[in-house]
Order: sequence, then C-alpha cells, then structure tokens
Amino acid sequence: MPTLNSPVLSTADVARRAGYSVQQIRNLERDGVLPPAARTAAGYRVYGEAHLRSALAYRALAAGTGPVEAKRIMRAVHGRPVAEALALLDAAHARLDRERTDLVLAREAAASIAAEPVDDVRPSDAMTVSELAAALGVRPSTLRHWDAEGLAVPDRLPPRGTRRYSPAQTRDARIVHQLRGAGYRIAPLRALMPNLRHGHGREEIEAALATRDADITARSLALLEAAAPLGTALTAGGSLA
Repeated sequence: MPTLNSPVLSTADVARRAGYSVQQIRNLERDGVLPPAARTAAGYRVYGEAHLRSALAYRALAAGTGPVEAKRIMRAVHGRPVAEALALLDAAHARLDRERTDLVLAREAAASIAAEPVDDVRPSDAMTVSELAAALGVRPSTLRHWDAEGLAVPDRLPPRGTRRYSPAQTRDARIVHQLRGAGYRIAPLRALMPNLRHGHGREEIEAALATRDADITARSLALLEAAAPLGTALTAGGSLA
C-alpha cells in the first residue's frame, strides 16, 4: 500500500504517464499486471509509483515479448518468487538470442543456396517428397503446404500426380526452409519466390532478412527498456511501499 510519503496517483495520472487509457490501466490491474490498488472510502482507486513502474515495465515487455508473455512475467513479478520471474525473463532473452542465431544462419544459407548452379539437370537428380523432407528435416506435410502456397512447387508425374522436385525446386524448398526458420511469414515468401526463381530475388531476401534483423533489435531494446522498472519492482517484492 502507498505510505504517507509515497506519491498518490489517480488512475488518470498513471494512464497519462504510462501512455495508456484509463480503462487499459484498470484492465492491467484486473489482469495482475499491476498490483492491486488501494481504495478510498468512496471507492476510488489510489495508485502509487510502483503501479506506474509496473505499467511502464509491461509496456516495454509487451513490445519485446508480446502481451501474453509480458503478462505472465508481470504476474510472476507481483506474485511469485523472484527466481521464477527472472527465469521467465531469461527465457525471453534466450528466445531473442536464438532468433538472432537463426537469422545469421538463414542469411548465410540463403545467399549460398541462391548462388548454386542448377544447370545440367538430370532426371536422376530429382527428389521425392519423402526424400526431400528427410533431407531438410521437415514433415512431408510441410512440403505439401509449401506446394499449395506456391513457395516450392514440384513437378507432378503421371498417372497419379506424384510430386518430384528438380534441383531448382529443391533449392526453392531449401531457401524457404531457411527463411521460415528465421521467422519469415508465408505471405511475404509467396511474393518473393517468383522473383528468386528468375534470378532477381537476392536483394529481396537480404531486404527481408534486414527487416527481420531490425524487428529483433527493436524487441531487444524494448527488453532493455523494461529492465529498470522491472528491477525496481523485483527488489521491492512487487509491493507498493
């Protein structure tokens, strides 16, 4: 609870300073993102600096991890042992680290794969769905999905339309696999792959990966921004004192 020496803030004060609406602040308290507010005799909420710190921490966390994970972290800050809250934060940082590593690998792999020659194709070089799935470490259903989305489209052999991937189509699948692993979504890939097949995709891939890099950097900075208010909330034990 706020002490006599603590600043007393109204719901509107916290909302204005944290960049939320009054209703959003009430919702954050309801969801456990903020500690419970004190009430006046007339039933009005009374907030303190700890509520403001929690709202600011959540805002930064939501930008860095998404709102669902940010709420989990803030509820742990206010109601769980410190070690549990720190474990959730460590996991968020670890996920970003993995994304950065995957991004570097995707950039290197996409550049290398896109530059591979696909001339002198022989019928024996083609792969079945099962063979290519095993080579990439994905499910055959994943390759069928990419086929349906126009990302890596194989030939169809009569009489039953059996899928067979030529070296060029296999290269498409390998690039899609790397970019999907780096977090690239289906819709942008659908627009990119036709250009790539015609030799004009290298710049688009690099631009897409640069966009992904910028997104990861922004989320890392958001987690850094959350560190100060979170540290204060954790060392205060989530209390309003």
